[in-house]
Amino acid sequence: MNASLQIAIAAFLLFIGVGTGAFGAHALTGLVDMSLMAIWHTAVLYLLVHGLGLFAVAVAQSHLQPKLQTLAFSLLLCGTLLFSGSLFLLVLSGQRWLGMITPIGGVLMLGGWVSVVIAALKQYRLQK
Repeated sequence: MNASLQIAIAAFLLFIGVGTGAFGAHALTGLVDMSLMAIWHTAVLYLLVHGLGLFAVAVAQSHLQPKLQTLAFSLLLCGTLLFSGSLFLLVLSGQRWLGMITPIGGVLMLGGWVSVVIAALKQYRLQK
């Protein structure tokens, strides 16, 4: 996946993060329980942080081993969508079982960050 497409995907996630943050602050406040608002805020936080992380991984593409960079980006993207998406749906639908999906997203995000570390170290070794 080329860097331009990855940057566009990261920017879109950041756009969604800002939108969901505003939606939570203006449309959900007073409509949902405070514990659900905390869940919403967690989803927004992880979406924004990992949107920035995806942007960084895309920009750093030339400094990472290519196949592992693509794997890392894919794991981070899927993990973020599962993690934040499941929390957003939980809050909006009230379906608590959706919370069981959230840790899968978290594990994918962890795998993505480990892949970034390995991709950087492999590229470093090649440049020595």
